[in-house]
Amino acid sequence: MSATRRRKNRAAVRLSKARLAEMIEEATVDAYGESEQTTGWFTMIDQNLAVPFETTVLGVPVTVERIDLNASEQIVAVCTRGGNRQALPILDLPMPSPPPKGAEWIEAYRQWRVDG
Repeated sequence: MSATRRRKNRAAVRLSKARLAEMIEEATVDAYGESEQTTGWFTMIDQNLAVPFETTVLGVPVTVERIDLNASEQIVAVCTRGGNRQALPILDLPMPSPPPKGAEWIEAYRQWRVDG
């Protein structure tokens, strides 16, 4: 994904440093190691992101049905179109405008991954 595209996705949700710190604390409290921290982020995104919602991937409309944690411990969005299903890394998922309720958890996770 290009840097321009990533900036466009992030522009939809802005977090103050204080709110970001709160969200990081909430997602990673009592989590030891990367695996547990990722599970904490997955839990917060899964609990707060309003699904299903529509977005566009590679110019094609899709429905984000749910969030999942794959076997590689990567947080993914399970997208469908017709009878087809594809899991995309949550950080690569383009957000619609306006973003769905709870999308700020994806942005907080993105910033945590970049800063961590």
